[in-house]
Amino acid sequence: MEECDSKCEACATRGTCTDPRKEMDVELRAVSARMGRVKHKIMIASGKGGVGKSTVAVNLARVLQARGFRVGVLDADITGPSTAKLLGVERERLLAGPGGIEPVDSKGLKVISMAFALSDPSSAVVWRGPMKMAAIKQFLADVSWGDLDFLIIDLPPGTSDEPLSVVQLLPDLTGAVIVTTPQEVALLDSRKAVNMVKAMGVPLLGIVENMSGLRCPHCGEVIDIFKTGGGERAAEELAVPFLGAIPLDPEITPLGDEGVAFVDRDTAAKESFERVVDGILGQIGEEKRAV
Repeated sequence: MEECDSKCEACATRGTCTDPRKEMDVELRAVSARMGRVKHKIMIASGKGGVGKSTVAVNLARVLQARGFRVGVLDADITGPSTAKLLGVERERLLAGPGGIEPVDSKGLKVISMAFALSDPSSAVVWRGPMKMAAIKQFLADVSWGDLDFLIIDLPPGTSDEPLSVVQLLPDLTGAVIVTTPQEVALLDSRKAVNMVKAMGVPLLGIVENMSGLRCPHCGEVIDIFKTGGGERAAEELAVPFLGAIPLDPEITPLGDEGVAFVDRDTAAKESFERVVDGILGQIGEEKRAV
């Protein structure tokens, strides 16, 4: 038997070949065909949970949409999906269309999440890595995303299966944004996330410091509940861009529970987040469109 060179298209035995690399080649070409119609693919990552990564992802999508871009959101957290809830579409279900699986529409955003495949929101997805990778692959290859300017990929926390799957399937990723909070334990894990992104060869667009100080609604004084400035110091230490700090805002949590992005309201965090989006667009050379 001749040694396989993985060039399936030119192989005389491709009709009878049982090499597993053939199946992988077909799957990658299916992903490439869908994702070739998406201009920018951006991962939102964090080293640990609870830093507001999904909140950053959905608000980034909303700001880009408000600036006239065509935007999709892929929730790649298979076992803990939350973007559907944050976007107010958690009761929707996946439907098949003529071009594949139809993404759910959230006020103009195209959204895909494992939450749409669960019979009950409290159902647990108890899957090993290969099954999670298969789901992410299907979300990329079989969903009718259409033409998009941005696909925002909300990753689960950590440096394991899902980020590796996304990078393997999308070798042309535009870049990654790392979300952290100011306290030292979060910064330790965010440094690991930065090093993961660098090791995988993905462009690092920058670090966002979330929950950075709380402005008292009564006296106006800023209270550093989780300290402040840690994200900027980490960015300087790791020689990566610092995109900005987002303050704590008492309105963010109830808005998220209602499925409303905080940038759609006149919140204390909105102005800061607009500057974060400007920084991301600047990193990728996109026009900084006005709201």
